[in-house]
Amino acid sequence: MFDPREKIALFIDGANLYAASRTLGFDIDYRKLLKSFQSRGYLLRAYYYTALVEDHEYSSIRPLIDWLDYNGYKVVTKPAKEFTDSLGRRKIKGNMDIELAIDAMEQSETVDHLVLFSGDGDFTTLVEALQRKGRKVSVVSTMQTQPPMIADDLRRQADYFIDLASLKAEIGRDPSERPVRAAEPVEEAS
Repeated sequence: MFDPREKIALFIDGANLYAASRTLGFDIDYRKLLKSFQSRGYLLRAYYYTALVEDHEYSSIRPLIDWLDYNGYKVVTKPAKEFTDSLGRRKIKGNMDIELAIDAMEQSETVDHLVLFSGDGDFTTLVEALQRKGRKVSVVSTMQTQPPMIADDLRRQADYFIDLASLKAEIGRDPSERPVRAAEPVEEAS
């Protein structure tokens, strides 16, 4: 699946990966995640995408974002938008799909293998476009949940599907080992 001579780039949909790992009952150890993919090839870049709620005095995800930024990740953020839904509930929306897609297309000029950490079916067209440029695309998500957290179209389009559950021993940390309260990324609205 991975050739040690390949240049690899990771594209992490923060909210999607957080939801998948939480549903599987573990936290991601981002230091282990980097080491895991550095051992598979030449890891050129690791991008992490998340929307931030900026108007609050303290954002629970801020410590994670700062840590990632200082420890080898290219963090891409934008302000989340708050709105009230039709039932009067306060909702927060933050979608980073366009930013991720643009970065992936730009990196496809220099990277051999792109690894997408998301199950969002909206990325199926991106995967097709990357493959037309002659790039390999692996998708990391899970089918171990009910319902599966990966869109069937996305899983079928990817060159390789890696079930997040199979990486648990390699990149996971039990939530009981959590040093501080977990940062919860902003959920995307579909």
